[in-house]
Amino acid sequence: MLQRASLMTEGPRLCGNSWIFQQDNTAVHNARLTKDFFRENNITLLNHPACSPDLNPIENIWGWMAREVYKNGHQFHTVDALHEAIFTTWSNVPTSLLETLASSMPKRIFEVINKNGGATYY
Repeated sequence: MLQRASLMTEGPRLCGNSWIFQQDNTAVHNARLTKDFFRENNITLLNHPACSPDLNPIENIWGWMAREVYKNGHQFHTVDALHEAIFTTWSNVPTSLLETLASSMPKRIFEVINKNGGATYY
């Protein structure tokens, strides 16, 4: 998944050469293979606690994807059809959405600090 995610091209393109990748500390993200991938590709990780949705714009992408997949009340009759819709939607996440979420990070961080770690608008 990480190799197909275009991290090596999209990270620098969206955030500049000193970009930092963000993920929470769930078990799958701490797997040896995952850690090896980041180390071998010289990808800097943002260290933050698990379950920090205010600081995790991927939650916004998941929400956008769910709305797209089920647009107009669409229902799927097979797992394969749902699987295809999810992968097609993932492949078509608008660059403008990614850019908006990336540029929102300073505001997100400010709000979390301002709320002393409490819930924010994001």
